Amino acid sequence: MVYWLLLHVTSHSPAKAVSFLSGTVVAYLLNKYWTFEKHRHSYAEMAKFLALYLTTLAANVGVNQLAIFLLPPPFNVPIAFLAATGTSTVLNFIGQKWWVFR
Repeated sequence: MVYWLLLHVTSHSPAKAVSFLSGTVVAYLLNKYWTFEKHRHSYAEMAKFLALYLTTLAANVGVNQLAIFLLPPPFNVPIAFLAATGTSTVLNFIGQKWWVFR
């Protein structure tokens, strides 16, 4: 939703980046305490989580840009959004399960 709102005031890549980062805080809290049930405070987990999210942010924005470039309008924006979100979701889950919160 943040992405779609920001598209009215900025271009695709900044909107995608800001919306992705705004979800990072919520994702960290939900994944740490609910999905992976890790309740101890850990700066190492935070650092790993941040590194993972910065990496998947680059993948997310890159896939979004590539799909917008390669696909014909008017469906390129929603398809690019889904492809970018799907890619970063899979990469994030794998990284969190096997690296950050193992």
